[in-house]
Amino acid sequence: MHKLILLVVFFLPWQNDAATLHIKVTDAAQRPVPYTVIELINDNYPAEPEPEVVHVIQKDLNFQPFVSMVQQGTLIDFPNLDKTRHHVYSFSKAKIFELRLYAGKPEAPVLFDQAGVVTLGCNIHDNMLAYIYVSTSRFTALTDANGDAHFNDLPQTSFQLKTWHPWQKQPSVSEEISISLDEQYRNITLDITQQALPQARKKGFDDY
Repeated sequence: MHKLILLVVFFLPWQNDAATLHIKVTDAAQRPVPYTVIELINDNYPAEPEPEVVHVIQKDLNFQPFVSMVQQGTLIDFPNLDKTRHHVYSFSKAKIFELRLYAGKPEAPVLFDQAGVVTLGCNIHDNMLAYIYVSTSRFTALTDANGDAHFNDLPQTSFQLKTWHPWQKQPSVSEEISISLDEQYRNITLDITQQALPQARKKGFDDY
């Protein structure tokens, strides 16, 4: 007589190898540093383009947001919400392009297919300045107003942790980090001189 053996498998919480990483970025005076890009680089986890078009808007004679973080291969649109026309451009190695004088929405979004930092400007309004960080990794985050960035569902492996901010004195900072716990906390201090964000200047007669 054959016996039927029922095998029951219990999935315990510690069998999940996904991890969470919390990072706080401050300056030497322990003040939070927003708009810091944190990139975790491992060749096994390349960038995945954003599924939808990302927007960098022009409003009140200013780019918003000041720093955008996208993954390599992402499309970005540059809608103009001002009454005046703008001429958006970049001469950065990662992406050279121009959107000549226009109002409203450009004809087509721009493909950012090379990794690196892209500096944005406007040929008409010199005060307009913003940055786009194009990442090679699917694990990239931007610090908030409190200097905090969070990563969820990280594989427990090693990464090159790269930190970038437009005001830091070095082009970028990188170090090895090993994700081996379910939840980790890390503090990063940047050698940085904090500045005022670009402000929209008062509209003049030629801006209408």
